[in-house]
Amino acid sequence: MRWMVVLLLAVVLTGCGGGSGGDGGPTVAAAAAAPGCSGGCAAAAPTALTVADVNRALSQAVQEAQARGALGTIAVVDRSGNVLAVFKMTGAAATFTITSGRGVTGGLEGVNIVPSEYAAISKAITGAYLSSEGNAFSTRTASQIVQENFNPGEIGSPGGPLFGVQFSSLSCSDVVAAGATAGPKPSPLGLAADPGGLPLYKSGIVVGGIGVIADGIYGLDLNINDIDQNLDELIAVAGASGFDAPANRRADRITADGRTFRYLDSEAIASNPATAPALPAAGALIVVAAYKPVAAVTAGVAFSTAASGFRPDTTTPAFSGLNAYVLDNGAGVNRYPPIAGTDTFLTAAEVTRILAEAIKIANRARAQIRQPLGTPAQVTISVVDTNAAILGVIRTPDAPVFGTDVAVQKARSALLFSKANTAAALNALPFVASPAPLLPNTPISTYVANMQGLIPGALTNGVAYSNRAIGNIARPFLPDGINGNGPGPLSKSFAAWSPFSVGLQLDLVRDKVVTNILTGVNTGPCNAIPAVTNGIQIFPGSVPIYRGAQLVGAIGISGDGIDQDDMVAFLGLANAGIALGTGIAHAPSAQRADTIAVPGGQLRYVNCPVAPFLDTTATNVCNGI
Repeated sequence: MRWMVVLLLAVVLTGCGGGSGGDGGPTVAAAAAAPGCSGGCAAAAPTALTVADVNRALSQAVQEAQARGALGTIAVVDRSGNVLAVFKMTGAAATFTITSGRGVTGGLEGVNIVPSEYAAISKAITGAYLSSEGNAFSTRTASQIVQENFNPGEIGSPGGPLFGVQFSSLSCSDVVAAGATAGPKPSPLGLAADPGGLPLYKSGIVVGGIGVIADGIYGLDLNINDIDQNLDELIAVAGASGFDAPANRRADRITADGRTFRYLDSEAIASNPATAPALPAAGALIVVAAYKPVAAVTAGVAFSTAASGFRPDTTTPAFSGLNAYVLDNGAGVNRYPPIAGTDTFLTAAEVTRILAEAIKIANRARAQIRQPLGTPAQVTISVVDTNAAILGVIRTPDAPVFGTDVAVQKARSALLFSKANTAAALNALPFVASPAPLLPNTPISTYVANMQGLIPGALTNGVAYSNRAIGNIARPFLPDGINGNGPGPLSKSFAAWSPFSVGLQLDLVRDKVVTNILTGVNTGPCNAIPAVTNGIQIFPGSVPIYRGAQLVGAIGISGDGIDQDDMVAFLGLANAGIALGTGIAHAPSAQRADTIAVPGGQLRYVNCPVAPFLDTTATNVCNGI
């Protein structure tokens, strides 16, 4: 444990220098040269957006829009997703159109009646939620990592590493809650892939995000090989001036699978942010039902405090010394302390040990999507029982916020697909006519039939599915990345597929999301299956939990590279089982989904990094488990 204490002290003591910020912050050139924060700055010195900061960001964005002869809607949020302001310029379009540009019909494609403020909020939340002290991701980054190939257009490459993440942090989720006192808060459209959403930083600490919709399109970037002059993005760049992400933390300094992420295509703004006046009489601050109940600008909440919804754990002896953080209800109460399963299959002690062993792996793991190199992974960890009740959630201090909802989605997805009664539960879902202007959903029973046609007995035979295995059959090509092949059984065909029209994942939640937006009232659950009340997730990072051959729960991880997420779940559970000696373990090898043959080979169960740890040169650490 001594190495861990030294590492954490180094993060806190040396990781807080540099990074551009608000008033009085260093220049962009200084930010590029400074080391920046490494995950401990917010904990050491919590900071937040002030009312003056929010006004400044809005004013700079409005000035840029005016310089370009454009009219837009701009939103600013804090890191926990609280909407601090929404400004609509006079004459700005009331609505926007959702389109991938692929000519696809179905899903959310072509929807054009959603208020513009919901797009702006979704973009701002995405910039805040995907970012941390170790990485700054924009909505352009999100576009790059949710398409059918990574990189988009690279024929023969697998789908984006966060394929499906766009349908998380939804307004119907039980994990993110619009009416809750503390965060995380939901995003109207989930996570956005349309350029125009950026994180906001102060002194190297991510404190929120800004989102802009001015061009009337909520889409994505199909071609990352050119340089766009995107109107929404350029207005957001101006708004974020003075709150820029540290240059050495931006997505374009971070790689995955040998590819560099995209952050911005252009920063050639037409205005001078330093001359932005007080907020001009070019529009008005507005109320947004279910998100911003008062029009006036409000200050952000400092992250790592109880009021933010994320704070250090101070009460669980098993987490002592592990730098564990918990979700707070805003009044000092842990929302998800370790508890026994509602089905009686897992004890509170077992849940606690699983969480503790998983965070130990995260603390040792070399991060994939963070700078500087050689820092630990930052993740959220969740455990659920067979009723999908949340039995515990912990996180490391600088884990990106998007992983909060996603970790639970992943655990519940592994649970749902591993149950023997899932086919019946899915087939029992009523087929409800979609509200206009949506095209009809594909009946959920169609996906069940497709899956059983490929895998006889699927969803009835109790085979253990990880999220990686689920993702293998939820892509528009099977095998994943072999363009021209037909789809996996949980996906639409590529002719009908886009990030806004994916298949089962969206069809389970689409009508509830749209209804919430159109009524301005956020209600849940996202669908009628209790096992996945906040929707499913289809990229790696979860495994089911067994006692012998009996399914007793699932663990889900989200926050760093997907192989790191897999490893934290897989090794965390394995180590907990060894330490407990109560029979808790992985599914028997013969019961796992990687015994199933599909076109292209066997399904994958997990994929751990080859040499993943900071404290040892051990390789292939998941082999033989």
